[in-house]
Amino acid sequence: MHGINPATEKSNGKAILLIHPLGYSAKSAGQDISRVANIMPPLGLASISAYLSSHGLDNDIIDCYAHPDSDDLIIDCLRKDQPQFIGFSCTTSSFFDGERLARLAKSILPEIQVVFGGVHVSAMQEQVLAVYPSIDYVVVGEGEETLRELLEIPADQRGKVAGLVLRDSTGTAFFTGRRKELLDLDSLPFPDYAKLAGYPEAYTLPIFNYPKAPNGSCLSSRGCPYACSYCDRSVFKRSFRYNSAEYLYRHLRYLNETYDIRHLNFYDDQFTFNRQRVVDFCRKVIAEPLGMTFNCAARAEHLDFELLELMKAAGCWMISLGIETGDEELLAAHRQNPDLEMMREKIMLIKKAGIRVKGLLMMGLPGETEASIRKSQKYVYSLPIDDFNLAKFTPFPGSPVYRQIKEGGGSMGIFHEDWEKMDCMQFQFIPKGMEPERLEELFIDFYRTHFQRPRVIWSYVTMLWKSPDSWLRFLRNLPSFIRFTSTNKRIGNGD
Repeated sequence: MHGINPATEKSNGKAILLIHPLGYSAKSAGQDISRVANIMPPLGLASISAYLSSHGLDNDIIDCYAHPDSDDLIIDCLRKDQPQFIGFSCTTSSFFDGERLARLAKSILPEIQVVFGGVHVSAMQEQVLAVYPSIDYVVVGEGEETLRELLEIPADQRGKVAGLVLRDSTGTAFFTGRRKELLDLDSLPFPDYAKLAGYPEAYTLPIFNYPKAPNGSCLSSRGCPYACSYCDRSVFKRSFRYNSAEYLYRHLRYLNETYDIRHLNFYDDQFTFNRQRVVDFCRKVIAEPLGMTFNCAARAEHLDFELLELMKAAGCWMISLGIETGDEELLAAHRQNPDLEMMREKIMLIKKAGIRVKGLLMMGLPGETEASIRKSQKYVYSLPIDDFNLAKFTPFPGSPVYRQIKEGGGSMGIFHEDWEKMDCMQFQFIPKGMEPERLEELFIDFYRTHFQRPRVIWSYVTMLWKSPDSWLRFLRNLPSFIRFTSTNKRIGNGD
């Protein structure tokens, strides 16, 4: 057992309470179309939790997103366990809710130390401590080792911990610099799913995106080698690491045997980037079947028919591709390899292999026009995709385009930097030459026209036998889906 800070030993065994904030008022959670459609477990927190536990640092997780009415539970845990630290993993839109809970924690335990991690604070760094006195530390980048060291060493030595933002003796925030050595992902324990209350039933994959329940999510890599303008790079920069095929197989077997998971969604940015890893994994699954299916995301240039056939045989049910826009000129301004004809060919190969295809798109990128949106519609409607997701472009701190927009002084468009609304479901950036009202009209038209096409309607009818659980969820929440398609609002009651 590693050395634990004496202050931690004075608590009832809990070194830290880890929190995943909801991001808005709990009373609105039932009307949130995003939660109705998909509740993803906080895999990063679960991984950190398992790592801390493996080093003798007792901890717990409260996921407010899955369980919105958690304020009282947090208060009870603070009073009972009196942990030395409370940690928050936040997106941009959930940051203020996390900061609210940090202030709540300090009102109960004035000496508790507050640490924030995640993409938003990794991008903002010193600015967070300069503005928010309730926050004592920010973990920049990968969290496991930095947080372990923070919990274990005395307060006067914490300035030596790499990957940390903290205050000096004058109260000025400073960054200790990024960690030079990153963890071998195969050395990590599996995420501590047991600390996620109600797992797996409390979590749901996107509706119509899976054949069976219970289902789950998994991360088998970290980072991405590409440099698209719209992607946040604040945590992993352009590093890319992945679990071996053997580790991946053991992880799936653990989830299947422990939680009866029957379908898994890999949330990796680039599941097929290392082709041999996927080949080895698929051959292992084919040789020793687990009775599971899986989804993944990939870039078109890292797919070929031989690989797709192998993935299908191993249980691949759906592949998501980042199309982003059907305007090749606009696409070229924001990502590498903007070849829409190549994209079409790879989609045809995926379908030929018998795998479903989901297209991922954005509306409102810098340079977007009504003409480019119409091009996107025409392109997407010409593809044999089974599902698609249209996000409202959001310039997140940590992405290259965020800096370009901020430095552009309005030359690229109007940016309303309201962190609480930066969730990819609200237009916070309006491209130059466009009006917000017209963007909303075009967004609704894109979705409505898609769902009115006979081929799409029939595809969803077939989900009656391909994904019956999805249909049950859809019917239970039919009013919420109707409201979203007609009003384009994420949360009902005008919120």
